[in-house]
Amino acid sequence: MKILILTHRVPFPQNGGYQIVVCNTMRGLVRLGHDVSLIALNSKKADPIEGMPEGLKKRIKYKVYDIDTEVSVMDVAVNLFSKTSFNINRYYDAEVEKKLVRDVQENNYDIIQFEGLMMSLYLTAIRKHTRAKLVYRTHNIENQVWQRMSMQKTDPFKKSYLKMHAKRIKNYELEQLNKFDGVAVFTPQDKETIYSYGTHVPIEVLPVGLRLEKYHPDIEKTEVPSLFFLGSLDWLPNREGIEWFLDNFFKDLTDGELNVKFYVAGSDIPERFDDYEALGKIFIQGEVDDALEFINSKSIMIVPLLSGGGMRVKIVEGMAMQKCIISTTLGAEGINFEDGKNILIANNKEEFYYAIQRCITDEEYCKKIGLNARHLIEQQHDINIVINNLIDFYRYLTSVGNKVLL
Repeated sequence: MKILILTHRVPFPQNGGYQIVVCNTMRGLVRLGHDVSLIALNSKKADPIEGMPEGLKKRIKYKVYDIDTEVSVMDVAVNLFSKTSFNINRYYDAEVEKKLVRDVQENNYDIIQFEGLMMSLYLTAIRKHTRAKLVYRTHNIENQVWQRMSMQKTDPFKKSYLKMHAKRIKNYELEQLNKFDGVAVFTPQDKETIYSYGTHVPIEVLPVGLRLEKYHPDIEKTEVPSLFFLGSLDWLPNREGIEWFLDNFFKDLTDGELNVKFYVAGSDIPERFDDYEALGKIFIQGEVDDALEFINSKSIMIVPLLSGGGMRVKIVEGMAMQKCIISTTLGAEGINFEDGKNILIANNKEEFYYAIQRCITDEEYCKKIGLNARHLIEQQHDINIVINNLIDFYRYLTSVGNKVLL
C-alpha cells in the first residue's frame, strides 16, 4: 500500500510517546514492504532529521512544513468570544493546506493517516482531492483531557476556563469523527467513548506497540531502591500530576520515612521546578540523553496521572524494561494490567505512600512485579503484532466501496 502519515509535530527524536508511536508505526509498515510518506508540521523549528532512525532515512519520503503556533495574550482574549478553541486552531495554516493538497493530488495514496486531532484541520481540503481512505488515530480524546483537568481545579476561574475549552473541543471532535473512513484508538475505553458520541465509522483498538529488541533490562546498572518520573511537561496532565506528587510527598521524601531518592526527568520542565530540588533527596534532571538508559538506572516508576486519556507510552516502556510501576487507574488506562501482579495502582496520597513504602523495603517484590510486567508487554504490545492488525484494518477499509460523505 501507499501510505501517507500526517503529524502535527516532528516525530524525531523519539523522546516522547507521540514520537515513539509514530516512528514504530512507520518502521513496522516499511518492514512489511509498504510505501510510506511522512509530512510533519514543525512549530518548534526543530531540526527535522535530528534523532531520525537510520532505518527510516532512506526508506520513507519525508517533508516538513514550518508553522507558527504561537498565541498572543490578545489571541487568547479574542478567543474567549469564539466557538472554537485556539488550542486546535493554532495548527491551521492556509499555505500548509495548499501544500498538502498539492501532495495528495500528485500521489495516489491508498491510506492517509491523521495522527491526532490537530491534523484534522486539513481533512476537508484533503478529502476533496484524493480517493485514499482517511484514517484518524486518536492519541487522546482531547475534550476528555481538558474536562478531566477542569475537575482537578478548585479555582473557579480556572475550572470554568478549562470546561469552556473542553466543550469547544468536544464540539469540534464530534464534527470531525464521522468524516473519516475509520478511527484507530489505543484503548477499549476510548472506543466505547467515541461510539457513545454517535460515531458510525469503523473503530479499531490497536494498543501501543514496541520494538521489544530495543528493551534490554540490566539490573546490575539499576539503583535499588530509587524512585523516578519520566515525561514531557509540555503536556498539561503530566505537569499537573507531578506537581501534585511533589507537593504531597516533598516532606516525606526529604524529612520523612520514605528513605529513597526521587528523580524527575523529561522535556520542557519549567525552571520553577528547580525549587523542588533537595540535596541528596530530590533531583530535577530535565531532559535526558537516553530515556531507556535512564529508565534502566532506576527501580520504581511513578505515574501520578490525574487527568488525560489514551494509553501512556511511558508506562508500556517502563513495563518492557521490567520496572515496578505505581500508577493511578487513569494512568494505566487501556493496559490489560492486574493490580498487585504486574503493576501497583494508587489513586490517592495514602495509597501512593503505602505502595512506595512497600516497594522500597521489599526488593524481591519489586522484581516480581517488573518481571510480570515484561511478560505482559511481550504478549500484548509487540509492534509486529500491532502493525499486522493495523494492515488488516487498512485492508478492510480499502475493501469497502462506499466513502463517507461530508
